[in-house]
Amino acid sequence: MNKEEKHELVAALTVQMKEFGNFYITDTSDLTVAKVNAIRRKCFESDITMQVAKNSLIKKAMEAAGGDFSPIYDVLKGSSSILFSKSATAPAKLIKQLRKRGEKPILKAAYIDSAIFIGDNQIDTLINLKSKEQLIGEIIGLLQSPAKNVISALQSGGNILAGVVKTLQERG
Repeated sequence: MNKEEKHELVAALTVQMKEFGNFYITDTSDLTVAKVNAIRRKCFESDITMQVAKNSLIKKAMEAAGGDFSPIYDVLKGSSSILFSKSATAPAKLIKQLRKRGEKPILKAAYIDSAIFIGDNQIDTLINLKSKEQLIGEIIGLLQSPAKNVISALQSGGNILAGVVKTLQERG
């Protein structure tokens, strides 16, 4: 790979990091070409983009993308593949599914909406993450709940309330 090709790869990785906002770095070393191709196929089916790159180029792309990726730099050793996805949990679910058949890929690190997760022991945490949309939906549901309860109580007790008002009117 010449200097120009490396520069193009770094630029492409930088664009993907900014565009997707979520990426996972995995260890796929010691896997046969057939197994790596099978992982690529599964990634494609799950709407995940997989890119194999040298660690130094991944680091340069992170630096160009901006943000604080420094905790990830320590895990950039050995063979690294980078998985990009719009969904924060899809790569974690895929990794877990693939691990039922073998020991790899191993999660080195994940970057999800500016949060960094280091180590393979974070897979279950990543699978259970809720998307921004899910969290906003839950908050809206919680905010609407008290208002719905008040409206429901007023509607169900409307006859009682009208009776109380009428009784008070008659006394006055």
